[in-house]
Amino acid sequence: MIKVGDKLPSTAISTVLAGETEATTTDQLFAGKKVLMFALPGAFTPTCSAAHLPGYVVHADEIFAKGVDIIGCLSVNDSFVMKAWADAQNAEQITMLADGGAALTKALGLEMDSGDFGGIRSRRYAMLVEDGVVTALELEAPKQFEVSGAEAMLKLL
Repeated sequence: MIKVGDKLPSTAISTVLAGETEATTTDQLFAGKKVLMFALPGAFTPTCSAAHLPGYVVHADEIFAKGVDIIGCLSVNDSFVMKAWADAQNAEQITMLADGGAALTKALGLEMDSGDFGGIRSRRYAMLVEDGVVTALELEAPKQFEVSGAEAMLKLL
């Protein structure tokens, strides 16, 4: 499992920002930037839609004011689902990270098998990444939402 001080693994990822989808890599996306990336089990799911993503939408300006270049929301969903979810949540400032095949999630060692819920999904967490290196990692206990929300991450900034 990835830990503070580790460099992010190099994988392909799709981004959705302000309605535009782009195929990129983690190397390109994180190079020379301060990124607050949070991950969740699935788009349109209860806690993710009612609290996790909305907190980052509400606090985006405060987070950017603290020197963050990108706020990224990672989920093991395809880019079409992530775009629809961003539209439904008014998440224009959030870079949606579509990890459809879970390549990044698995490379980070932060996957979980949710069984009938959707198979391999991401665990819930938030991390700060500076120039591709993890500087903070807040991993939630199973079925919890306490340390990875926008308010908690603002305190770390």
